[in-house]
Amino acid sequence: MIDLLRQEIITEANTIVVKVGTRILTDATGHLNERQIESLASQLAAARKRGNNIVLVSSGAVGSGIGRLGLHARPSDLAQLQAVAAIGQSALIEAYNHYLEKHGLYAAQILLTADDLDHRTRYLNLRNTLNALIDFGAIPIINENDTLSVAELRTTFGDNDRLAALVASMIHSPLLILLSDVDGLYNGDPADPNSTVIPTVYQLDASIQSLVFDHRNSLSKGGMASKLRIAHQITSAGGSVLIANGREPEILGEILRYQPRGTLFLPQCVRKGARKQWIGYAVIPRGSVVVDDGAVAAIEKMGKSLLPIGIRSVAGEFDRGEVVAIQSLHGLEIARGLTNYSSLDLNRIKGMRSEEISSAFPGQYVYEEVIHRDNLTITSL
Repeated sequence: MIDLLRQEIITEANTIVVKVGTRILTDATGHLNERQIESLASQLAAARKRGNNIVLVSSGAVGSGIGRLGLHARPSDLAQLQAVAAIGQSALIEAYNHYLEKHGLYAAQILLTADDLDHRTRYLNLRNTLNALIDFGAIPIINENDTLSVAELRTTFGDNDRLAALVASMIHSPLLILLSDVDGLYNGDPADPNSTVIPTVYQLDASIQSLVFDHRNSLSKGGMASKLRIAHQITSAGGSVLIANGREPEILGEILRYQPRGTLFLPQCVRKGARKQWIGYAVIPRGSVVVDDGAVAAIEKMGKSLLPIGIRSVAGEFDRGEVVAIQSLHGLEIARGLTNYSSLDLNRIKGMRSEEISSAFPGQYVYEEVIHRDNLTITSL
């Protein structure tokens, strides 16, 4: 049975980003499951034949390396972990290319660190490269650069969920498909036989957040909590997210044939521009400011700029033009934006009225706004 709503969303998606997790690509012992790679390659090829452009974000390097080396557990030593990732990444991309070539396609490997997305020029260069690869008929396969990076092996991307969302935002993909080891978002504890998968989420509110039942193992860092954060990020920017079980045979093919599989999260607003998405989600904030309740309401509900009078405190060291996080008095992040003032200067003017700022910088041109609304992105759930 064709789901007409999904047909509309998939048909409108010029490029679809698919993320596949470690649990899908490796078996219980950590070895790379080549049958899964073969099946996924076949489904990707079928999607391309139907006219869908696909970008794949693939985990599995560390798990693949563990299997290739015959290790019994994930190494705790950082250097060993990076070496395992290097060995596993080569096996992973070799497998993808082997099976994609059978369908006349090429695997284009792209390894990223947070810095690649944090720097605006490199961010734009990456987006242009992805578009060129798609034009060449290749399948871009993106993973974190675990071999060179330290932070990514720990917490930065979180099993590539955040990386996949950033890629989807970068290339203006209105649909992100997260293939995990769960059937979707359940209306209760997945272990309860009476719980069922919610087919469509129209509003990502507190009632949906309360349904998270997370779990972890030694191979994968992701979970439903991470996926709901990603769903919020993408849907609040005007895109859609679909979570489905990547272990189900031909699951991607069924999704792209408009079958009602998994949980679909619908857009929550009109799509944000690429620059606002970069400010809100691609850049790691250099510091933060805590604002009072009046400033929170002005920013979240009225779309106003951040003024110095609403700032209570400043944390971190940052220069003018860098991205900072805006937090409430309760410590919750509500937004991110490009600051017109350094941390040093902000400490001089926090709490001031706009007309008082010039007295702190005699003879200089000053901004009335600390962060103008055009350079600000709401990130609160």
